[in-house]
Amino acid sequence: MNPNDRALVTGASGFIGGAVVRLLLRKGYRVRVLVRPRSRRDNIPPECEIIEGDITDRDSVRRAMADVRFLFHLAANYRLWAPDPTPVMAVNVGGTETVMREALRSGVERIVHTSSVATLAPDNDGVCTEVSRLPPEKAIGAYKRSKILSERIVEELIEKEGLPAVIVCPSAPLGPGDLRPTPTGRIVSEALRGGMPAYVETGLNIVHVDDVAAGQFAALERGVIGERYILGGENLTLRDLLTEISRITGRPGPRFRVPYAPLIPLAYANEWAARLTGSEPFLNRESLRLSETRMFFDDSKARAELGYETRPAEAAIEDAVRWFRDSGGRKG
Repeated sequence: MNPNDRALVTGASGFIGGAVVRLLLRKGYRVRVLVRPRSRRDNIPPECEIIEGDITDRDSVRRAMADVRFLFHLAANYRLWAPDPTPVMAVNVGGTETVMREALRSGVERIVHTSSVATLAPDNDGVCTEVSRLPPEKAIGAYKRSKILSERIVEELIEKEGLPAVIVCPSAPLGPGDLRPTPTGRIVSEALRGGMPAYVETGLNIVHVDDVAAGQFAALERGVIGERYILGGENLTLRDLLTEISRITGRPGPRFRVPYAPLIPLAYANEWAARLTGSEPFLNRESLRLSETRMFFDDSKARAELGYETRPAEAAIEDAVRWFRDSGGRKG
């Protein structure tokens, strides 16, 4: 691979996308990004070539794909709660198909498609690997369902039309550049404001966003076409995560565990308020249902086949705390 070749990154204004762009630039690649006209550009360095457009618009995708050797597809409508699932499905399913078909048409040599551990089926009896596939009809919420369907589209194009794609499934990233923020980043920002005195009995897999970016590049270099790789880190309970944030910040840690049932009316109330204000509720019925299962994952396949490595979760949490403090906890 010649670093002077052009790589296209969709979703470059996002959290993981911005980290991928920064890594590619450090390695000397020419980076082109496809960005919506009204998207924030904080995560896009000035060295990037910017094409304005949308992955649901075939013409702008075609313009962005010209003379591209490598593609990192990260653009997605990432929200665990959506009063109307139509935009989520249009971007994550329809947009992904448009991007992949245009990549085939233009002869892109190699593709890294960013899926999600949301497409997998963990349970509370152990950790989940790539073989645990979640059927779309069992997915909780439009986001998870859309990521499963988009992954199936990519797999079908690989099998039937020779799409040169490798699929990666990041877990819950933390670190700098979480503008929106993501659901995991919001846990950190809420804890910084003292808004997380209690916890539910759940777990998640924490990984530094820069390690996810490095895993994406490793998938480009060494991933097997058609294979899926979990890009994870360290499995932590929510209580452990909040305790670590408390240790770093000096703020009080979680004081008590809350059962699920009393939170259901509060989730309904939050959703009602969100519809009035146009905001996204931190606690909602979908996030509450998701929290009933520990989202623990095993990334040993990526470590063995890609040479994937990660730093301790503590480092990811520290960098996230520092970034939210420095940025004032700003949101996109």
